[in-house]
Amino acid sequence: MAAPLVVLRSAPRRTSTRISRNACSIARSYSTTPGPEKDLISELESRNLVSHLTSRSLRTHLLSSPRTVYSGVDPSASSLHVGNLLPLLTLAHFARYGHRPIVLVGGATGSIGDPSGRSTERNALDEQTLEDNVRGIKFQLRSFFENVQRYYGTDRERGEGGEAGEVQVGMGVRMMNNYEWIKDVTLLDFLGTVGRHARLTTMLSRESVASRLTPPCASTSEGSIRSASSGGGMSYTEFSYQLLQAFDFLHLHKTTCCTIQLGGSDQLGNITAGIDLIRRTWGLTETEPAYGLTLPLLTASSGEKFGKSAGNAIWLDPLRTPDLDFYQFFLRSTDADVEKYLLALTLLEPEKVLAVMQEHRQHPKRRVAQRVLADHITELIRGRESVERSRRLSQVLFAQGDVRDALARLDIEAIAGDEGEGVVKKLNRHQVVGLDLTKVVTVAGLVKSRGEAKRLLANGGLYLNNEPIKSERGVAEDDLVAVQAGGAVCLVKAGKGAVRILYLT
Repeated sequence: MAAPLVVLRSAPRRTSTRISRNACSIARSYSTTPGPEKDLISELESRNLVSHLTSRSLRTHLLSSPRTVYSGVDPSASSLHVGNLLPLLTLAHFARYGHRPIVLVGGATGSIGDPSGRSTERNALDEQTLEDNVRGIKFQLRSFFENVQRYYGTDRERGEGGEAGEVQVGMGVRMMNNYEWIKDVTLLDFLGTVGRHARLTTMLSRESVASRLTPPCASTSEGSIRSASSGGGMSYTEFSYQLLQAFDFLHLHKTTCCTIQLGGSDQLGNITAGIDLIRRTWGLTETEPAYGLTLPLLTASSGEKFGKSAGNAIWLDPLRTPDLDFYQFFLRSTDADVEKYLLALTLLEPEKVLAVMQEHRQHPKRRVAQRVLADHITELIRGRESVERSRRLSQVLFAQGDVRDALARLDIEAIAGDEGEGVVKKLNRHQVVGLDLTKVVTVAGLVKSRGEAKRLLANGGLYLNNEPIKSERGVAEDDLVAVQAGGAVCLVKAGKGAVRILYLT
């Protein structure tokens, strides 16, 4: 992958990177495609998926004709996370209502990183890491929208075509990479087509910039330099990000007649920058040539955010967040959060969510809503087999009382691959039978040292097959449960959270 925009280079033909006359206004003039009968904005509002509309006329805009809408994905990590599901699911709702979604992977802008919602600059990604991230995220996006399509039972056309590098995936969603059009734009072209229309006063006032500007140490320019060199403030690279995102909107407006951008609530400034650039570039007299819709950030009732920056991301990649952890994250949702998650993070109709919540309130101890939530999202992201496996493991790992019967029914071969998740630990029989439990839990990796295991034992924190162990003793043959695949298993716990199924061969 070649370096993006920041490198001065010669374009083969200067005119090839200039922006031509707006084709979107022409397309609007003869469009006769009937619009959807239902009100998409009302559905999104019923799911609490609308934080801000740049114009109230967006509702009419969507009802008048099928529209093209896009949302960007930042490839700053090798995987998407649960927080990314809000815009992706919203794109799926747009598709279901007959609109044309585009998901844009920031193969070019990802090398800079969006400063929105951050107090420090992102670490720069090397070329190979960025390329690997883009590849992995595109695979996840394809899988996600194909799963959505299967859920709705629709048959949408898929394939290659359109813009260079464009791929159509499930639900007719187009997947694009902004590297395809930014790679050939020279700095002079960018300044002439985008920079010319940007106003510093507006750029400096955006929250993503204003919150990062460090007051100078003194009123002199020297003081400003000292302040910048101390690590505060914002680099020009980050400062220019809003212009690059605005350029994406302009490019898609020109080439695909895209009139709507959606993103998180922290993206409002970048989205309005794109709308303003479109208006200024084409010299349009109409008030609203394009629109923005922002979504609330995913938070728990405690106010805790979920994402990379918060350091508590739940990843879509099973290698980063194992199936069981993914499933349990939603199964552990509080009663205060579960209805919000069902509406925003699932494809269940709002009426169905209401029925689930009514049943849940009648029998809260059964945690009906949490089970529906965990089943639905895990199947949508990881597949049905992951749901079944996570259910079986949950019944064993988090059961109350004797678990011998549940262990005996466990298809250990089917979950043996979960050893990498830290759920199943394969050991030889001689590593367990006859050895003190404190040594076994140390070998199994539940504690860092045998001393820690002994302290847990003294405080009643060690369990064997869900039975509390009060004093040191060895693991006997009678403690093992035979399984159909051959060999035997037992369940060990250390403290509140560390638990393993030991699979002895």
